[in-house]
Amino acid sequence: MIRYIKIGLCGLYNIWFYTLAATGIIISLPLFFIFCFKEEWYPQFYWVARNIWAKLILFGMGLIPKIEFSEPLLKGKNYMLTANHKSMIDVMLMLQISKNPIVFVGKKELVELPVFGFFYKRVCILVDRESPESRKAVYGHAQRRLNQGLSLCIFAEGLVTAPEIKLAPFKNGVFRFSIHCQIPIVPMSFYDCERRYPYHFSYNHFVGGPGLLRAKVHHHIETKGLDSKDMENLKQKVYDFMLKDLEPRL
Repeated sequence: MIRYIKIGLCGLYNIWFYTLAATGIIISLPLFFIFCFKEEWYPQFYWVARNIWAKLILFGMGLIPKIEFSEPLLKGKNYMLTANHKSMIDVMLMLQISKNPIVFVGKKELVELPVFGFFYKRVCILVDRESPESRKAVYGHAQRRLNQGLSLCIFAEGLVTAPEIKLAPFKNGVFRFSIHCQIPIVPMSFYDCERRYPYHFSYNHFVGGPGLLRAKVHHHIETKGLDSKDMENLKQKVYDFMLKDLEPRL
């Protein structure tokens, strides 16, 4: 009996998330639509996404961010933000962490999603992983946004759904971009997103529910003076540091 109650509660919580996400888009739709058409209006788009859409979802689900900064994020300075990624609310938490506008770099396939895809392709930097031309061109798009005083965000693992994996091997994007653009990496640990709202709801793994969302913004890792031959060492250094921080807390 308890098992079926848990199944029902998990199902309702999942439905509630999508209800809040859709409601936030509907409320924000006129502003999203206006601000997505010019790059110079992106800070206004970001403000709406952060202060209306993301807050409605997080607080509507009873999720309270508790963020610890080892080092502040300075206004007008470029950063590469990254964190562990096993929940859809990771994006909402990332928006709460950075008051200063950040641009997400993500896979092109997401443009196929209804409504979300319309805005996604206009405000994010898209990468077609199967196209060398796309991967090359994206550096120019990123540098243009950095010149506008914005920062970048890439989840170094990509999407990870397996609950037994604490931190998947990192992909190269974070480190290639950071070295190419000579911007510091800001690693972050998200301790509670997976247990509060995971990707992997299943009949044998009941998790989810309101509570704190603890996050730690670690000291920044400079990339000035590094080049492509330093990428693998940098990637391993950041991975080892984050795994050591996450393991006792997840």
